[in-house]
Amino acid sequence: MESTKQPGLLAHARLITGVGVAWLFDAMDVGMLSFVIAAVHEEWALSPVQMGWIGSIGSIGMAIGAVLFGMLADRIGRKTVLIVTLLIFSIGSALSALATGYAMFMVLRLLIGMGLGGELPVASTLVSESVGVAHRGRSVVLLESFWAAGWLAAAVISYFVIPTWGWRVAMVLTGLTAIYALYFREGVKESPLFLARQHQRKPRFWPTLMALWHGQYLRATLMLWIVWFMVVFSYYGMFLWLPSVMVLKGFSLINSFGYVLVMTLAQLPGYFVSAWLIEKWGRKPVLATFLTGTAVAALGFGLATSLPLLLTAGMLLSFFNLGAWGALYAYSPEQYPSVIRSSGSGLAAGVGRVGGIVGPLLVGSLIAAKVSFGMIFGIFTAAVLIAVVAVLALGRETMGQPLD
Repeated sequence: MESTKQPGLLAHARLITGVGVAWLFDAMDVGMLSFVIAAVHEEWALSPVQMGWIGSIGSIGMAIGAVLFGMLADRIGRKTVLIVTLLIFSIGSALSALATGYAMFMVLRLLIGMGLGGELPVASTLVSESVGVAHRGRSVVLLESFWAAGWLAAAVISYFVIPTWGWRVAMVLTGLTAIYALYFREGVKESPLFLARQHQRKPRFWPTLMALWHGQYLRATLMLWIVWFMVVFSYYGMFLWLPSVMVLKGFSLINSFGYVLVMTLAQLPGYFVSAWLIEKWGRKPVLATFLTGTAVAALGFGLATSLPLLLTAGMLLSFFNLGAWGALYAYSPEQYPSVIRSSGSGLAAGVGRVGGIVGPLLVGSLIAAKVSFGMIFGIFTAAVLIAVVAVLALGRETMGQPLD
């Protein structure tokens, strides 16, 4: 049942912008972390394995947050949970600027991860339930495009701020996003589908989990869990290590930041092309196409030996990978009914975050073992291709179908 109270054009734009700016702040933190890892590596003399754990501890927090806050959003509302998670990650980011060593920094990254992991699937659910069927997929992909804007902001801040004033100042800037929660409270409305069902019996964890793995939802859940795991595993394994990989390939830290900034610019057109195609081709073909492009670009980046080839492959990797992310966030909430929609999306994202734990750790271990970058990125190519097979074999097309 599609809500009869869909927002008008102005309200639609306010919804996408309001939730999108919160998404931008999340991306800013995750994007900046890849540069911060390269900076604290020198300050604290970290090993490759320790560097990998910085990314992985955040993914542990994101897995916890995705499941916990995804379930909570089905009980108390999407908007309330978004405000709470925004505050958690913002305050954690500000406090991390005070970290005196590796251990304290890791505890705060766990807290930040919980906020980030909870916000992302709940945000896509809120937008999916608040927009008419004709524009639903495109709206969620456009929401995801704010992630690219956040990465660009992170790359710009990292390029101009970290080399001069240090990574702590950059983390303070991220922490200031807590102020945005005050606007969010007044500027964004609750999901109409949630409001229509708020007096119904609230879902509980185990019955919801059993429902996801039985009957009509089993195939969708299996597909989503495979795709989310493989996509997050490859994304965090590759993108959190991009600046460090450039340094290890022989470029200076400041030049590496600049090159990654150039690669990041390709994320925005990736989102926009995905948003344009998703209501024309459908969810399945767009997701499969962009994932296939990601796999090819990942292998090219790992095998590249010259700067032009590295930049070209890196830009293609950004274009296809972030376009695939947009399609995945649009596709995931459409698999389930309203009463368990946020829970189902959150659990899938939580499983994906397990891949985010494994990816950075694997890269750190393989680099320490002197494994070639071609082999490392070949592993990520294989993982993304497994996700393509899962989408094509198990996924169903949801374009044009009303949410119930």
